[in-house]
Amino acid sequence: MTGMKEGAGENPFAEETSSGTSDREDETDLGDVESAEDNTEGPVEQSASSPEQSTNRKPMQIPYKFRRDGVQDGRDRVPLFLHSETKRDERDALRELEERLDDDVSLTDLREALVIAGLDHLDEVEGQLEEWGYGMVFDN
Repeated sequence: MTGMKEGAGENPFAEETSSGTSDREDETDLGDVESAEDNTEGPVEQSASSPEQSTNRKPMQIPYKFRRDGVQDGRDRVPLFLHSETKRDERDALRELEERLDDDVSLTDLREALVIAGLDHLDEVEGQLEEWGYGMVFDN
């Protein structure tokens, strides 16, 4: 799913501005400037008509999946070479996550999610690298 088709009805994620146009129409090329991480963390500050509204109401953040035009938007192309076992495990993970989420998952999204998860678990990454021989010392 790459987004909503033009003319398929109103965009439920669009917010009306004072000029009557949606915020989405006023933005330019979000995919090249913003990352998914930048747009999904924390609330965006907005002025509210009363202090009570500002503490109880959080603006909706549009997930990366829905605000992009395609899976490559905002991403740099990097080569990825995988062992056949890793490729098989990747395919199995894709199927399992699609079942868990009850949604189609793009391979590009899965791969970036795996990289991000790995970055959050460097001890496990270190263990894998050690299995491959990194950190070995050979005395002369």
